Amino acid sequence: MSAIGYLKVKATTSRARLPLEDAAISVVGENGKLLALRLTDSSGNTGPIKVEVPNRANSQTPDTGKPPFVAVDIYGRAELYTQILVQGVQIFPDTTTVQELNMIPLSEMPGAWNETEIYDTPAQDL
Repeated sequence: MSAIGYLKVKATTSRARLPLEDAAISVVGENGKLLALRLTDSSGNTGPIKVEVPNRANSQTPDTGKPPFVAVDIYGRAELYTQILVQGVQIFPDTTTVQELNMIPLSEMPGAWNETEIYDTPAQDL
């Protein structure tokens, strides 16, 4: 039996930390399965995104061999900003994970229009 965890994404400009409206957010699970597509609102936020995660019991017993979370990748795209990929964002049961995407304006990196900034989130040692 599985449980539900939640993910919220906040997109902002990298230096001024101003919210980015209409940033396209893609959430991808294991094996490249698309879990959600969202656009950020005027505050730079997505609404809560439901993600199926392992049951909380996986974290109650040591050495189950199963992680108590699901790791997802988040892609962020906005006009005039570099693309961002945050890998390995961990979603836990009955919890809301908030991931910030600090988007870099292309004016700061003019040659990066077709590149993606990649950030890796290492797994927690639970």
